[in-house]
Amino acid sequence: MPANMPDIANQAKAQTEGELDWVGMSNIEMPLMIEVEGETRPVSALIEAFVNLKDPKAKGIHMSRLYLMVDELSTESVLSVSNLKTLLHGFIESHNDISDNAQVKFEFDYHMRRKSLISGKLGWKAYPVTITGQIIKGDLNIELAVNVPYSSTCPCSAALARQLIQNQFNQTFAGQESVKSADIMDFLGSTDGIIATPHSQRSIADVKVKLADDTDGFPIVDLVDAIEHALKTPVQAAVKREDEQEFARLNGQNLMFCEDAGRRIKATLNAQKQYQDFWIRVNHYESLHAHDAVSVASKGVEGGYRNH
Repeated sequence: MPANMPDIANQAKAQTEGELDWVGMSNIEMPLMIEVEGETRPVSALIEAFVNLKDPKAKGIHMSRLYLMVDELSTESVLSVSNLKTLLHGFIESHNDISDNAQVKFEFDYHMRRKSLISGKLGWKAYPVTITGQIIKGDLNIELAVNVPYSSTCPCSAALARQLIQNQFNQTFAGQESVKSADIMDFLGSTDGIIATPHSQRSIADVKVKLADDTDGFPIVDLVDAIEHALKTPVQAAVKREDEQEFARLNGQNLMFCEDAGRRIKATLNAQKQYQDFWIRVNHYESLHAHDAVSVASKGVEGGYRNH
């Protein structure tokens, strides 16, 4: 190896002078151990690592320094709130002459064991998660984002289906002075009787929250549980017939437009003090229309997610 190797980033001048908001790397693939609510488990993550370039004359940053610090986190430590803070400060310290802001983002699937509605069978569900940390002008921000799938049944469609069933009932039993309960039961249990059903669709709640400064861990499970409890109809993993029937009942008793879903989640998150700010996008992937129905909501913090 040569005794002296050229270091263009240190020795060369910038072709064009100017400050840059962020410089670094994205799509770094690494395994990580993550600490969530007292449990540590492995995940496979895509990582972004950045610092700003405040020196307008500097050729560039030292990307290998960022990579090696992320690699050390991967091989020798765990992703926790405290270690995330340490990592960000390390980014800045490693570039203290040219950078004073830092950002890191981790994207991965977090698998959770979920119990079926009635039978109690357990199955895995994978929830896409993004954790982002930033230090900007000395201020630390940690953001947690989750993607939660659920089922939504259209209230308008349900009302139209009920009307058709009522009309069919009147036609079937027209002119009869009395109707036996057994005949009504047969009618209700037949496709000729229940001639219409409301349309449902798989839906997604994209939620991101800004964690409070005193947060000790990443509340992934708590956040997912809160969203699913608010919506009542999360998609299932292991399912027996009794679970499918209960899922149908829950859909029928929790009819919602995208506006209803967004408001339910907003009310739930407003009641939780561990989130300084939040942003919600509800996506109903319509089975009736070729387009999607969407609602967006935020906590309404001044200078917060409202402007995003």
